[in-house]
Amino acid sequence: MNIERGRAKRWVAVARLAGMAWLAVGLLAAVLALAPAEESGYQPADAPAGRATVRESGRSAFTQHLPDLTDDQLATFALGNHVFNTSWVEAPSTVEKFDGLGPYYSRRSCSGCHVRDGRGIPPGSPGDDGVFVYGLARELDETLVPDPKYGEQLSEDALPGVAPEANVAVHWLEQPFRFPDGEIASLRSPAYEVHDLPLGPLAFDTHLRPRLAPALIGAGLLEAVPDSEILAREDPDDKDGDGVSGRARQIPDGPEGQFEVGHFGWKADQATIVDQVARALRLDMGITSDVQPEDDVTPAESLAANRPEGGHPEIDSATFSALVDYCAMLAVPARRNAWDPRVIHGAAVFAAAGCGSCHGGSYTTEASDFVALSQQKIEPGTDLLLHDMGQGLAEAVSDPTVTGAEWRTPPLWGLGLHSRVSGHRYLLHDGRARTLIEAILWHGGEARGSRDRFVRMPSAERQALLDYLESL
Repeated sequence: MNIERGRAKRWVAVARLAGMAWLAVGLLAAVLALAPAEESGYQPADAPAGRATVRESGRSAFTQHLPDLTDDQLATFALGNHVFNTSWVEAPSTVEKFDGLGPYYSRRSCSGCHVRDGRGIPPGSPGDDGVFVYGLARELDETLVPDPKYGEQLSEDALPGVAPEANVAVHWLEQPFRFPDGEIASLRSPAYEVHDLPLGPLAFDTHLRPRLAPALIGAGLLEAVPDSEILAREDPDDKDGDGVSGRARQIPDGPEGQFEVGHFGWKADQATIVDQVARALRLDMGITSDVQPEDDVTPAESLAANRPEGGHPEIDSATFSALVDYCAMLAVPARRNAWDPRVIHGAAVFAAAGCGSCHGGSYTTEASDFVALSQQKIEPGTDLLLHDMGQGLAEAVSDPTVTGAEWRTPPLWGLGLHSRVSGHRYLLHDGRARTLIEAILWHGGEARGSRDRFVRMPSAERQALLDYLESL
């Protein structure tokens, strides 16, 4: 089971706080400050995460912990929150728990990308304080491999004395869109210029894979969705004839064809929170763990390879475990205005347009040590399947298991609160969509039918659908 695999990778739970005396001061205050909003009075319509739903709709809506945590779990959450928000530094340092940054990195802390546990901000936005992580890949022998000189990810920051791997300029190209009734929208797409490559150009067939950090709410619930429920929703040959042919990402796991189902990542390429956190630490911050002990420094980057490390691994198992559990314990905010007639009508319009083929349905989670995650009926607004979204959103590389146009359906819960939490609303994998309308208009491929039905709707019907999305 997914949650059992994830828990097995967290090592011994009773040792989570071992050696953590450095955090003792103020821990109780942190626990109290992170207490969830009152959760009583819910009905299914406004509680998409079941018992894991909390009533908070302000800037801190995505930072709330699950209800019903034990004292030990509350302490672990507080520790994980501290780790999540702490900036790492170069080794060696007197701050031994948080040294080992780099030598290449995108941000110094998890919260540097996940603003208040929400979505990141793309570069080139107002204020230009945004950040992408730029994956690198090229096709070789029917698989994807890193760039031979710059590795799996291109970093725009580095430790003093080490040249950053690149400077990437993002230019946004606008194109107008007119609805049949005369309403105007503007769609933008990114163009990238890569400068200042200290080891020379990327390999001729290496392509950038920009990614914007997603919101983290409900991660523990998504991990607890049984693989069997995801696989049951597959329809790779579109046997029902609805034009939608989603399929699960099957990640090899052992001999004889065993696999795990991908639950996380824009391409569903990570099965558990452990996998996702370990990858982000290694590639985004240059921090090794027991799960991913090798950094992303290639033989060509000899100067970086000689920099001091912050231990082997650079994040110890107890700290790593607390960070993973923190992500698992983030609750989901309740819906707003669920009984407003306009929202109810918008839900019907959403269904009639076929949006629920990918963004609908419910799951029942597996048993968990976290009461609020255990056997909950949830409606995350995703089927957790890969879908072909058309050439407008396709990236340039594919492998035998996932094409460039395929993306995992992102969850919709919390959608209406992104602006409050992060101060913006940039949607899709590269943040190109600035509004819900723009995000819908970028839907192609299997979603083209739903997108076209939205375009042809009267303005009042479109607004009702948007009101429904805002309520999520």
